[in-house]
Amino acid sequence: MKFFSYILVYRRLLLIVFTLLILLPLPLILRSKEAECAYTLFVIAIFWLTEALPLSITALLPGLMFPMFGIMTSKEVASAYFKDFHLLLIGVICLATSIEKWNLHKRIALRMVMMVGVNPAWLSLGFMSSTAFLSMWLSNTSTAAMVMPIVEAVAQQVISAEAEVEATQMTYFSGSTNQALEIDESINGQEANERKEKTKPVPGYSNDAGKISTKMELEKNSGTNSGNKYRTKKDHMMCKLMCLCIAYSSTIGGLTTITGTSTNLIFAEHFNMRYPDCQCINFGSWFIMSFPAAIIILLLSWIWLQWFFLGFNFKEMFQCGKPPTAKQKACAAFIKQEYQKLGPIRYQEIVTLVLFIVMALLWFSRDPGFVSGWSALFSEYPGFATDSTVALLIGLLFFLIPAKRLTKTTPTGETVAFDYSPLITWKEFQSFMPWDIAILVGGGFALADGCEESGLSKWIGNKLSPLGSLPVWLIILISSLLVTSLTEVASNPATITLLLPILSPLAEAIHVNPLYILLPSTLCTSFAFLLPVANPPNAIVFSYGHLKVMDMVKAGLGVNIVGVAVVMLGMFTWIVPMFDLHTYPSWAPPISNETTP
Repeated sequence: MKFFSYILVYRRLLLIVFTLLILLPLPLILRSKEAECAYTLFVIAIFWLTEALPLSITALLPGLMFPMFGIMTSKEVASAYFKDFHLLLIGVICLATSIEKWNLHKRIALRMVMMVGVNPAWLSLGFMSSTAFLSMWLSNTSTAAMVMPIVEAVAQQVISAEAEVEATQMTYFSGSTNQALEIDESINGQEANERKEKTKPVPGYSNDAGKISTKMELEKNSGTNSGNKYRTKKDHMMCKLMCLCIAYSSTIGGLTTITGTSTNLIFAEHFNMRYPDCQCINFGSWFIMSFPAAIIILLLSWIWLQWFFLGFNFKEMFQCGKPPTAKQKACAAFIKQEYQKLGPIRYQEIVTLVLFIVMALLWFSRDPGFVSGWSALFSEYPGFATDSTVALLIGLLFFLIPAKRLTKTTPTGETVAFDYSPLITWKEFQSFMPWDIAILVGGGFALADGCEESGLSKWIGNKLSPLGSLPVWLIILISSLLVTSLTEVASNPATITLLLPILSPLAEAIHVNPLYILLPSTLCTSFAFLLPVANPPNAIVFSYGHLKVMDMVKAGLGVNIVGVAVVMLGMFTWIVPMFDLHTYPSWAPPISNETTP
C-alpha cells in the first residue's frame, strides 16, 4: 500500500518521465524530421490533455525540442511566441479592465434584467441575454463570476418571498412591511458571500485556461444544499436552472466575436498565418457568421433548460393583465435595489462605454466586405492595419484619458491637484492580463510552424486524403463531434491549438475549402457543457451547491446537441455564400497529384 501511495503522490512526475521514454523510439528508429516533430507533438498533446505540467509551461516545449531536433532554429521558434494576436489581446484586456474597474458590466447586466421583467422564464432569459452580451467583450470566467452572485441573491430572495407569503396567510397579522423585500444578511447574504469567496477567479481572459482543479472541493460543495434549504422541489429546480443559464450563456456569448474567447483568437491567427492571401476572417465577418448561430443556440438552450427543470408553460409565460405574484415582486425589488446602489452613471463609465462603442464600430467598419471600409484610406499599405491596430489605439486611450484628479493638502491647509489618474493603471492591467494564455497561444503557433517546416503537416494530409471519399457533411460532423468530446476533458485553447495543424492539411488533402472544416471545429471547441471541470464558468456555478454532476451532464448533453446541430445548419445555409464554401479557393495551396496515395 505504501508503494501505491508513493505512485499516487508522484503520478505527474512519473507520467512525464514515462511519456518521454515510451515515445522515444519514434525519433530514434525512424530518424526523420517528420518523426521528430511527431514525437514533440505527441508529448505536448499528452501533457496538455493530462495537465501533468501547467499548460503554459508545456507550451514552451517547442522552444526547447525543435532546436534540439534541428527542425527550427531557436530564433525562429522564439518569433512564433508573439504575433498580431497578442497585440489584439492587449487592447481587449485594456477595455475589459476598465469595464470591470468602474462596474459598467454590473450596470449593463442589471439593466437588461430589469427590461425583461420578473416572470421566472423571462427572468432566466434576461440573465442569459445579459450574460451572453457581457461575455462577447469580457472573459467568460469573469462574466460568470460577476453575474452569479446577483443570480444567487435573486434566487434566495424568490424563495424567501414565497415563505413570507405562506407565513402571512397562516397568521392574522396584517399591515406589516414585507420583510421578503429585504436581503436576509444574517443567512442568505452570509452564505452567498462564502460561496463567492470560494469561487473568486483570477482575473484574466481565458475561458478555460487552468481548468478548475479543485475537484474534491466541488464534489464536496455539491452536497451542501440539502433538502432543508429548499421549501419545495420547484425552488430547487429554479436554482439549478438559474445556475446553468449563467454557465452556458457565458460560453455561448463568447462565440459571437473573435475576441469573445481565446479559441476564436487562436483560430483567427492560425488561419491568417497559414492562408495570408485569404483576408476573409476579421471582426465583422466573424460576427455576421457567428451571431445568428449564437442567438439560435441561446434561445434553444433557454427553451431546453426551462423545459428540463421547470416545464415550459406557454399560458403562464404569455398571460397579460395578471398582477405579479409576491415572488415576482421580490425579484423586481431586489434587482431594482441593486441597480439603485450603483447610483447615477459616472463620468468614468460614460467614457468607457464610448470607447467600447468606438472600438466595436472601428472593428466592424475596417473591412465589412460588402462596402469599402476605412482600411481603404490606407490603400498604399493593404493589409497593414488589422483588428489589433484598432485594439491598440483604443487600449492606449485608457491610459491617457483622465479618470479623476489626485490632490494633496499643502502645509497651509489648502487642497491642490498635483496629477491625475487615468481610467486604468499598468498595475490594474497586469492583474487582468492572462499571460498564461499568451504563452499557450504562442506555443501553438510554434507547434504549427514546426509541423510545416518538418513536413509533418503534408505527411498527415497525404494519409488523411482517403477521407475525401466521404460526404463533406459527414466529415464536418465527425470533426465537430471529435472536438466537442475532446474539449470536455481538455482545455479549450489546448484542444484547438492541437487540432488546427491536423485539420488544415486534412481539408487541403481532400480538396475542400479549409473553412468548411475549421469553422465548425472552432465553434464546437467552446461546447464544454457536460462537466463541472470542463471550463471555469461551469465550476463557478457548480460550487454554489445547487447542482449535482448528473444535473449538468443531462442538461449539458442537450445543449451540446443543440450547439452541434445549429453549427451544422449554419455551415450549409447562411455561412456558405459568405465564404463561397462550395469551391476550393485560390488562396489555399494547390493539391498536387502526389497527395493521392
